[in-house]
Amino acid sequence: MSQNGTVPGTSNRSMASLTASLHQLGIKSLPSFANACPVHNPVDVYRAHIASVVASIAGVKPEIVYPALQWTSTLDKGDLTLPVPALRLKGQKPDELARTIANNFPEDILVEKPDSHGPHLAFFFKPQPLNEIVLSTIVKSPASYGFNRDLGLKNSSDESAGRKRIIVEFSSPNIAKPFHAGHLRSTIIGGFLANLYERVGWDVVRMNYLGDWGKQYGVLAVGYKKFGSDAELDKNPIGHLYDVYVEINKELKAEEEQLQQKEAHVKELQVRKSNTKKIDSTKNENVLELEQELETLRKNGIDEQARQYFKRMVDGDEEAVKTWRKFRDLSIKKYKETYARLNIYYDDYSGESQIQDASMEKAARILEGQKVSEESKGAVIVDLSRHGAKKLGKALVKKSDGTSLYLTRDIGAIMERDEKYHFDKMIYVIANQQDMHVAQLFKIVELMGLKDLASRCEHVNFGMVLGMSTRKGTVKFLDDILRDVGDYMHDVMRNNQDKYQQVEDPAKTADTLGISAVMVQDMTGKRVNNYKFEMERMTSFEGDTGPYLQYAHARLCSITRKAQMSSEELADADFTLLTEKHAREVVRALAQWPDVVQNTLKTNEPITVLTYLFKMTHALSASYDHLQVVGSELAIKKARLALYTCARQTLWNGMRLLGLDPVER
Repeated sequence: MSQNGTVPGTSNRSMASLTASLHQLGIKSLPSFANACPVHNPVDVYRAHIASVVASIAGVKPEIVYPALQWTSTLDKGDLTLPVPALRLKGQKPDELARTIANNFPEDILVEKPDSHGPHLAFFFKPQPLNEIVLSTIVKSPASYGFNRDLGLKNSSDESAGRKRIIVEFSSPNIAKPFHAGHLRSTIIGGFLANLYERVGWDVVRMNYLGDWGKQYGVLAVGYKKFGSDAELDKNPIGHLYDVYVEINKELKAEEEQLQQKEAHVKELQVRKSNTKKIDSTKNENVLELEQELETLRKNGIDEQARQYFKRMVDGDEEAVKTWRKFRDLSIKKYKETYARLNIYYDDYSGESQIQDASMEKAARILEGQKVSEESKGAVIVDLSRHGAKKLGKALVKKSDGTSLYLTRDIGAIMERDEKYHFDKMIYVIANQQDMHVAQLFKIVELMGLKDLASRCEHVNFGMVLGMSTRKGTVKFLDDILRDVGDYMHDVMRNNQDKYQQVEDPAKTADTLGISAVMVQDMTGKRVNNYKFEMERMTSFEGDTGPYLQYAHARLCSITRKAQMSSEELADADFTLLTEKHAREVVRALAQWPDVVQNTLKTNEPITVLTYLFKMTHALSASYDHLQVVGSELAIKKARLALYTCARQTLWNGMRLLGLDPVER
């Protein structure tokens, strides 16, 4: 068995099995097309077949028809639709051509005669062959249904060439600062994208680029000497460092105000002195004393102490680096525990501190050598408007005091990552407030003569969360959010005591449901849209929410438990017995899942998956009263339970892709 858990040659055996099934249905051969994978996607069987028939009627190549066949947003519009203008036939009106194809479409084993609506053709799949093709595919490869791992191959015809590698950089909180809503969104969306690419066969590197460097760590170290506790740090590193940071910043602010007052007083005395002809030596002494006081305050102040401490860190001072590393390591340990609750882990905890000075110096030399950067008032800038990007303006890459900036480190980071991982693609999951920063970064890398590297980088952005707070006030940390939603969910569960008594571990289930509520609300709607954090709505079992999806999964598990049939008994289920309209609608919905996954790779939108899962569970919900399992005649019971088992597996696959933990009760 290979490392990814697949058996070599599985696809070949699956193709042989599919061919045998199609022969039984009367389909002697299936044409092959680029990007078609009928073994993993039942709808590709229909695309290939329809493309072949339509091509012979319209007099075009099947390769033109195949990619034009689209999946529909709602099943009442057909299982597939064909916009006839996409056939690119000159001299024929699309409406007339659509009618001609519909009228001349022969009686067929797999599909009904198409309906023509203006320039569009709607194709509806015949129920019995669809039952066999779709349900057999799920039964044979349950956990991998919907996921074509060949998509991750560098060369689809040569597995030995290896798999494509992608870095997904997401979450990226700042140590000792609140884990705010933007970090939450980045965590959820990034976790989803990492799952998506992994499931379709890419080699995924999950990266957390921590905000772990800069003068603020000097401020934190000064604060820790004054307010820190090793015991509290071990107990709750993120919370304690935040509390220390808040306390020392209060003192820093008070100190800055004191300095401003003294500076204003000195200026006032200096103005008076210059306006007075006779020099009063006592007043002159007062000014000198105040100036000395100011200088002493500055030298001994928190800001200067922090600057000196950070300089020690930069210079590699053993004690300073040891303290900083302790803060970082303990924070990462705590983050790992919290991320695990969201089914998220990382392969690389990177950060600003990890970027080598040599990489940034190399970038600076390239920028200068390519005449991309220029000096401006002692600082170094890149005027992107001179390089065909007027909207991107001027980017500061080095301050006048010679210190590097976030942008400089990001340039160094891209180069280091390419050298270390040789990635085929890198996704940055960063809020749309940083759109300008990321666009400048990619453009500068391109101008450095690294156009190929820039083209392999992509920014997946998102909007903001509005009104995010807990019962105990404004959110500071991810743990606060999850704890509070879990508590709220527990209260909702207690409202139904009958069901509450059946749950084995109510607190754990409430926690899982609460996490599902937070994650699903975040994914409901397009990424770029802002959304309002609504505790009551997101925790409801009614409407399209996380708890509703969990309830749908638990209900399917309940049907399986009550039916008391083993998977061996279901192996010979007769799918031809699924003749009811509601069974047909469920199978049609299940058939769409592989196309949904494929489409999501284009959109990078969790809502693509979520919308599908809600539609599918609505079809299931409508079927329960019409497709009784327990109490039905044995053969029918088997067929219906097999249908619901396939539906539960597809729902499980989708929920796990989103990062959810499906509950069974």
